[in-house]
Amino acid sequence: MPSKEPVVLFRRAPVRPGRRALEQFACRLRNLVAEGREFTCLITTNGELRRLNREFLGRDYATDVLSFPGNGPGGAGASLGEIAISAQKAAQQARRFGHSVEDEIRILMLHGVLHLTGMDHERDAGRMARAEAVWRQKLGLPAGLIERARA
Repeated sequence: MPSKEPVVLFRRAPVRPGRRALEQFACRLRNLVAEGREFTCLITTNGELRRLNREFLGRDYATDVLSFPGNGPGGAGASLGEIAISAQKAAQQARRFGHSVEDEIRILMLHGVLHLTGMDHERDAGRMARAEAVWRQKLGLPAGLIERARA
């Protein structure tokens, strides 16, 4: 049986957006996008994202969001995996695009969850971009990562 709320962890994050609001948003993502499957979201520093990116993908730079798919069964309640978000990158991007840090973290969380569901915008001929645009509209979010990258 799924827990009440997905886990949103803050570790050394210099920017501290509203924890409760992000937990509620993660719950919405679990119920709507992830079809009841749990995930964990770590909100942390550029340094931590750089370390994770280097360790798991061989890329020696900080990025805004990383997704680590789970290995368990794919049924309802099963863990999709984990997402890591840089609070510093989120704050920079929020300033750049003129919205709140919380909205930017929500955009990154949605992007990460779509990756956890198996989507890959680098290889899927626009499928993830279309899904992200639909979910952003339904969730009331500003322009997403894929859309901004194309602008």
